[in-house]
Amino acid sequence: MADDDVVCGVCATADIICSKWTVLVIRDLADGRSRFCELERSLAGISPRTLSLRLRALEEEGIIERRTYPEVPPRVEYALTEKGRALEPLIEDMRSYGREWLGACATEDAAATAAA
Repeated sequence: MADDDVVCGVCATADIICSKWTVLVIRDLADGRSRFCELERSLAGISPRTLSLRLRALEEEGIIERRTYPEVPPRVEYALTEKGRALEPLIEDMRSYGREWLGACATEDAAATAAA
């Protein structure tokens, strides 16, 4: 394998999770299944179009799964896959880093989670 063919693990992961809002979507889904409207409420400021694009991209990467229930009106829920749950320690490390080094507090994290 040539050096040009080697993919850096950090770069590959960053390509997936560094789009705006993506880490926050994963953070919210780490708490369990969620519907589109619940994610939209939790992520104050995200547009429905952006949320839809992020969810679709994460589904294509195998990070989340989308389940549609045959009800009237149709119910759609999103959840992390096994591949997505493997990102939870990374999210927790980011939370810890923010608290320790950036002055973020646990109450802000709790408020964000409660809003979900």
